[in-house]
Amino acid sequence: MATLVGAGMLDAVQQQAKTLVHRSLDRHVRLAVTGLSRSGKTAFITALVHQLQQLDLTVSLPHWQVVQSGRWIGGRQVPQRYHHIPTFQFDAAKAAILATPPTWPAPTRAVSEIRLELRYHSGSLLRRHMGQSLGTLYLDIVDYPGEWLLDLPLLALNYQQWSQQVTEQLARPQVASLAQDWAQGCRALDPSAPFDEQRLAPLVAAYKAWLLDCRYKLGLSLIQPGRFVLPGEHEGAPVLQFIPWVGAQPTGSAAKGSVYAMLEERYEHYKQHLVKRFYQEHFSTFDRQIVLVDCLQTLCAGPQAFDDLEQTMAQLLGSFHYGRNNWLQRLFAPRIDKLLFVASKADHVTPEQHGALQQLLRQLVYTGYGQARFEGIDIHCLAMASVMASRYLQAEWQGQTLPVLQGVSQEGAPVRLFPGAVPAGRPDLAFWQRQSANPEHGFGLVPLRPPVLPAHAPWPNIRMDAALEFLLGDKML
Repeated sequence: MATLVGAGMLDAVQQQAKTLVHRSLDRHVRLAVTGLSRSGKTAFITALVHQLQQLDLTVSLPHWQVVQSGRWIGGRQVPQRYHHIPTFQFDAAKAAILATPPTWPAPTRAVSEIRLELRYHSGSLLRRHMGQSLGTLYLDIVDYPGEWLLDLPLLALNYQQWSQQVTEQLARPQVASLAQDWAQGCRALDPSAPFDEQRLAPLVAAYKAWLLDCRYKLGLSLIQPGRFVLPGEHEGAPVLQFIPWVGAQPTGSAAKGSVYAMLEERYEHYKQHLVKRFYQEHFSTFDRQIVLVDCLQTLCAGPQAFDDLEQTMAQLLGSFHYGRNNWLQRLFAPRIDKLLFVASKADHVTPEQHGALQQLLRQLVYTGYGQARFEGIDIHCLAMASVMASRYLQAEWQGQTLPVLQGVSQEGAPVRLFPGAVPAGRPDLAFWQRQSANPEHGFGLVPLRPPVLPAHAPWPNIRMDAALEFLLGDKML
């Protein structure tokens, strides 16, 4: 038994030493992929892993420099470094896309990861002359819910400050009308009364339902605490049983065992054991980050949703650990040095709208964009689709030739659509007025199912090669 334990420990030490060597030689990248619900994270990772395991990428990824120059050799999945983290379910996600009929894979519910070994020929004449033209890059792709990332700002807020932030959100009539069940119940509580779990439980359930209503009925993005809607392995735990205090604040310190004291205690426990733990175990280890943003759905949801998403992006950018990596930092203090924002589902608008969609995304992240650049991080925005669900056509309408898209609706019906013009910046009042007065003629979005795809060939995409060039191009020279 001791021999087996010793062998296991030796293997772990050897694996750790090998990883440190790869990082010191700049042959290891830990890429985090996140985004809010329904932004396309799982489909993106599935398509990316599928593409990188193909031999010929000249058609699907022509502008990725390592492919364009003929230096690409191939990629394969290899055992991941962290054995305690669930493996990204690539096979199941791929099977969903290739099913009959095809469907999008199940959404992200918790942290998972997958490791790829990528091989290529070096572009360095010196390395080729020395007989070292073969290069290897280990790519860890980490998938995690964007809602968890939005919890990081809570580390800077105590319970009273967070409660005040939620109270300010209730100043908006639409938000307040959905919150009556839990907000009125909270105001009826005596903060100094003994804590009663049975009385709190329905208020917590109503609060969680309110968060989901804000997300799916109002299209809002700033959902906190994030694990209330995506609890992961903590579902049902007392650490997820609290609400913000939206009544009058108690005077003085709350007595131990009182309602207010217990809510405050659980909030602090949530920060320390879930939010801070996530930062220490995962977020602080990332080298590069891609954030998927569903800008198109926000345009459909209205001005309040747009403003909320802009505020969400500002908070999100404030959570990143900026700074360029050098070899010493890569070993002991890795930090995000490249950040890519992606306006997902670019295949749901016609090609001439892609530039405007990219500019709209830049507007949404504008608040933190300059600060990130100032601190030395490379930041870029793209409009892309990891799997193209539509085909571009031209159609005659009232004597005019118009660009249109053709695809299949989620219900399986063939559709031909022109969703409308995407504003190239913050939508003005006239845009929202047109949208409100004539929603059927304004900007519309029809969800499409995946197309029928080949199982053993690259999948059609929009700008996947540009994303790879930005995120990995400098590592494969």
